[in-house]
Amino acid sequence: MLMKLLLVQADLDDTLYSSKTGIGQALKRNVEAFLAENCGLSESEAQNMNRELFRTYGSSLAGLRALGYDINPDVYHSFVHGRLPYDLIKPDARLRTILQSIKQRKIIFTNSDKIHAMKALDRLGIRDCFEKIICFETMNPNLWNSRHPNEFPVVLKPSMEAMNIAVDVAEVDPRRTLFFDDNLKNIAAGKAVGLRTVLVSRDFYFEPPMLHSSFSTLWLIFCQVYTHN
Repeated sequence: MLMKLLLVQADLDDTLYSSKTGIGQALKRNVEAFLAENCGLSESEAQNMNRELFRTYGSSLAGLRALGYDINPDVYHSFVHGRLPYDLIKPDARLRTILQSIKQRKIIFTNSDKIHAMKALDRLGIRDCFEKIICFETMNPNLWNSRHPNEFPVVLKPSMEAMNIAVDVAEVDPRRTLFFDDNLKNIAAGKAVGLRTVLVSRDFYFEPPMLHSSFSTLWLIFCQVYTHN
């Protein structure tokens, strides 16, 4: 018999709002601009470096610090997220209604920094639907005290360390947690620590007013099973 669901843990970007907003593309351009400016690269070199760092380390910030670049996380996030066109994220009343219908605890679990998460949630009009945000700062509390860039490797999903931090912070049996994410590697890591997982496919997103049919449909299918057993 399935255990009763106590917690819903959800990714933010490309999960609670569509990748079609253009935020992801703007972020990619900002990261490439940061690399060009701080590493003395041409536009094409910055694009190649961004791809390689993401493939090898999971993020450009993680890769830069691992390679010895003394990049302050706040400076990095201020550059790549602070310049995002947040007005592209529109308030989503339907998503808010869905979240308010979920009686279980709800937590955001994102690799992004807290300021970005709060801005995106505020634009959607759903920040108050979540009791907590597990974010970059949660997973990397010692990074600002490091004596050299690679003293503390950057921790992000889908690492097991990141997943275990999320489980510890939530203080709930992972078997009673339903984890939504759009990244297959994150979903696999969630399964590995015992979470019940739901892959949110970008293919499910439609034009408004059906923008969040993926999250809402999967919620109705999966959560009803876990909450009534």
